[in-house]
Amino acid sequence: EYGRDNGIRLSAVWLTHDPEYPENLPAAPLVRYGWTPRGELAAVYDRSNTQVRSFTYDDKYRGRMVAHRHTGRPEIRYRYDSDGRVTEQLNPAGLSYTYQYEKDRITITDSLDRREVLHTQGEAGLKRVVKKEHADGSVTQSQFDAVGRLRAQTDAAGRTTEYSPDVVTGLITRITTPDGRASAFYYNHHSQLTSATGPDGLEIRREYDEWGRLIQETAPDGDITRYRYDNPHSDLPCATEDATGSRKTMTWSRYGQLLSFTDCSGYVTRYDHDRFGQVTAVH
Repeated sequence: EYGRDNGIRLSAVWLTHDPEYPENLPAAPLVRYGWTPRGELAAVYDRSNTQVRSFTYDDKYRGRMVAHRHTGRPEIRYRYDSDGRVTEQLNPAGLSYTYQYEKDRITITDSLDRREVLHTQGEAGLKRVVKKEHADGSVTQSQFDAVGRLRAQTDAAGRTTEYSPDVVTGLITRITTPDGRASAFYYNHHSQLTSATGPDGLEIRREYDEWGRLIQETAPDGDITRYRYDNPHSDLPCATEDATGSRKTMTWSRYGQLLSFTDCSGYVTRYDHDRFGQVTAVH
């Protein structure tokens, strides 16, 4: 939504309902945010009320970040030119960088005096890096189509890999390696991969149900793996069956956490999780 800034900012996220632990809700927010008087994000606090991020902004230009810090790490600072472009990135405990801008060219020099040069083409959102001169003297190049999609990449040895994106979706339909070997990819109208053929002619195939879930996968050797779901609303399979008829089953929590896994021999592994989704025990 666009329009005048109304000044409203998210200040905290609280857990107010937990079906698994209804009587044990945390007394503090899961995350808390601090803001400057101008509405810029200044700090982030975790659920222990420990500050984990901090941000500093330019006094003159609202929203222009001049420094940030992760807790326990040094502060990273930035300097800008009159056009609002970063000219320096200063790291007191690691590599710092300077950036020099020219027409269709950006030179990046680190604090060890190593230099990389990025050559660009296009304007605004269609500007792309078409050539990169690396610090070791090698050069890599990229080619893009009229709407900014990658068409080819040439490595430092002069070997070119070509990509063929679909005109409408932008999905890659073909990759041709430097030796001329090609792989082809096919999709359904939901942009899901239905088959792929490698340079050797071997093919994998995938089938989906009406809800877009993977239900069958055929390997290049013809082996078929099937996926079963216990209800129309679940995106996670409750069972898989391989080409030998071996069956594996899974159960999941309402949050998508794996609760149990039964292998083809009937051996069951169970998983316990805490309220934050981390595995606490394996049985």
